[in-house]
Amino acid sequence: MIQEILNGRYEVQQQLSKKAGRRIFLAQDQITDELVIVKLLSFSSDFEWDDFKLFEREAETLKSLSHPLIPRYLDYFEVNSPTIKGFALVQSYIPAQTLEQYIQTGRTFTEAEIKQIAKTLLEILVYLHQLHPPVIHRDLKPSNILLGDRSGNSLGQVYLVDFGSVQTVLATEGGTRTVVGTYGYMPPEQFGGRTVPASDLYSLGATLIYLVTGVHPADLPQKDFRFQFEQLTNLSPSFTRWLQQMTEPNLEKRLSSASVALKALNEPHFPDTTALVVNQPTGSTIQLSKDWDHLDIVVPPVGFKPSMVFLSLFAIAWNSFILFWTIGALSAPFPLNIPFALFSLPFWGAGSFMVYTFLFNMFGRIHLRLNQEQIALTWELFAFKFHRPRPSPRQSITKLVYISKHFTRDSEGSRVSVPAQLDIWSGVYKYKLGGSGGAIESEAEIEWLAQELSDWLNIPITRE
Repeated sequence: MIQEILNGRYEVQQQLSKKAGRRIFLAQDQITDELVIVKLLSFSSDFEWDDFKLFEREAETLKSLSHPLIPRYLDYFEVNSPTIKGFALVQSYIPAQTLEQYIQTGRTFTEAEIKQIAKTLLEILVYLHQLHPPVIHRDLKPSNILLGDRSGNSLGQVYLVDFGSVQTVLATEGGTRTVVGTYGYMPPEQFGGRTVPASDLYSLGATLIYLVTGVHPADLPQKDFRFQFEQLTNLSPSFTRWLQQMTEPNLEKRLSSASVALKALNEPHFPDTTALVVNQPTGSTIQLSKDWDHLDIVVPPVGFKPSMVFLSLFAIAWNSFILFWTIGALSAPFPLNIPFALFSLPFWGAGSFMVYTFLFNMFGRIHLRLNQEQIALTWELFAFKFHRPRPSPRQSITKLVYISKHFTRDSEGSRVSVPAQLDIWSGVYKYKLGGSGGAIESEAEIEWLAQELSDWLNIPITRE
């Protein structure tokens, strides 16, 4: 077909690719003299109507798009020549190589360059996913991403091409579903014919991991369907976590949208002048679980300590004395016994508090829950839960205060050690971990929790 003129206008210059029923050509527009891309779908022996539907959908989608980093729709027509019969889609030509070609020639990318590629593609996805109805690419991979030549210190412009697998949300909700995509870059839900905007995020994350490792995602080791790429890279912890969230196989735990993913990538980490513990200290029994939507911290019981012997004996003696006092007061003639019985109530309160403190140290736990809606801190003993303070909106969290271990004076002037403490301020409420009576006495554990909360909330740590 070289030098053949299609539709009386487009002279074929070169064949760029060929696969079942489809060919892509570089051609010259005889009217504008510009180079264009012509995609041909031929009525060959392996022609399927699903291919035609996707081809038509690509043409209609491109016709409705207007973005500088996406090829422009130029023409669509039927081809009926002696050499081929079918349909042709004409789009603007972008003089650039694919990321796949760059990797195959041995090019490597720095973390900063990969982040730049990620930001550009996320901005394109934000545009696509915010259309009405949203447009889902469904085949985002290195061979469908173009990278222009370097310009000074610039990496080069990034383009998203090949909308041959594109699908709108309306197309997803109605009619039959066609499973398309490329193995290794497809999220689990896409294998079942279900695609959502977050499906493109998974494909983008897998693409970036390929750029980092040089290993096709399908060839990476997996655990619970998650890519195990960390040992093959030297990325910053924050970017590694971001890639993990992008390629989370569980759709409910994956970053929910391109705008959310872009915000997470752009969020700066606070400057750390005095590094805190960033890994859980050895021997710590605190349980921490998190993903993009929630963070849970469970502080287990302190357990028995020799210092609790005095507290337990004193509580037994105190409550025994109050019991005998109350029995004696109630045995007095009515109504004289009422004032004496009421007089014992504050002492019962003090005794109950000592018993509660003992039981909580032995069996209670502290549970801090954060999600995108609220923050809640509960002290749990058996089936009872006490909020300290009550839950408040997540958006009202303004400050994270770390107070290192220090000494103070008690009422008698004696020097007393105060354990490290972490305060989370949400409006007028303060949620405290550690400190006096806080069940966490290890300063290393408080430092670790401070760092985890700072990363998750994207709030700098204030030191006092």
